[in-house]
Amino acid sequence: MALQEVCEWRAPDTQALLPHLPRTGSWAVPRGCDPQTFLQTHGPQLAHGTTTLAFRFRHGVIAAADTRSSCGSYVACPASRKIIPVHQHLLGTTSGTSADCVTWYRVLQRELRLRALREGQLPSVAGAAKLLSVMLSRYRGLDLCVATALCGWDRSGPALFYVYSDGTRLQGDIFSVGSGSPYAYGVLDRGYHYDMGIQEAYALARCAVAHATHRDAYSGGSVDLFHVRESGWEYVSRSDTCVLYTQLQKLPEPEPEEEEEEEEAGQAHPEPATPHRAGGGRGLSVGPGEATPGDFGMPAETERL
Repeated sequence: MALQEVCEWRAPDTQALLPHLPRTGSWAVPRGCDPQTFLQTHGPQLAHGTTTLAFRFRHGVIAAADTRSSCGSYVACPASRKIIPVHQHLLGTTSGTSADCVTWYRVLQRELRLRALREGQLPSVAGAAKLLSVMLSRYRGLDLCVATALCGWDRSGPALFYVYSDGTRLQGDIFSVGSGSPYAYGVLDRGYHYDMGIQEAYALARCAVAHATHRDAYSGGSVDLFHVRESGWEYVSRSDTCVLYTQLQKLPEPEPEEEEEEEEAGQAHPEPATPHRAGGGRGLSVGPGEATPGDFGMPAETERL
């Protein structure tokens, strides 16, 4: 205080509003109406979208997202960060309302830090997802819009959870959230397998986001790529989506050499068709041009609070 008096310094008036902003009681809301209720009912419905994805594989968890923040037809920010680190071994993708996502990730960071101080260790990825879903479920129906994929590595290995603002919690190997997610899923379903290499996983994530931004008007900008390893998360790169898509279009398509060799081998050594009798205890044979049906889906655990 003495130094302030000597320097004749006065703290700025933080209560005063900016000149171009009206005061609280002068908003153009009909009399007798609650401002919050009126804006929820009659306010503008601004469309917003994004493309975020995450998948788990043998070397950890990959998280990728575009960088365009949109509000209707207006691009609010072309270089936003949609992947938020929580601690050294946990991060999450954000989709929905930007303010809600950032606020709840700050709350999650605080709660996990307090839990670590009390218990001496950080909770698992499943515990963090459970905590976030419980906190969000208390505000169900209040226009919260938070859709996130929690990517981390704990004592059980790499883990991936999807949490929504109504309390939904899913565990799986692949998640894509946002308006561009259908296009990203098309690329991921074609190229994903658990035993892929690190560079292959990087290329798949970039390719999926680049194709999604080409088709989805609300996604664009660049591609942020993160990799969660056993030693912690790593920021890999930020690549321009237009350049990526142009490079992907110039890549030659792989020739089906293996299929041609199999067809030639089948023509050189044709197998005679043997009839099978019903009740003979034999299964149906599979010809060279047929394939056995298989279930490649993995059921996800759903918990709704």
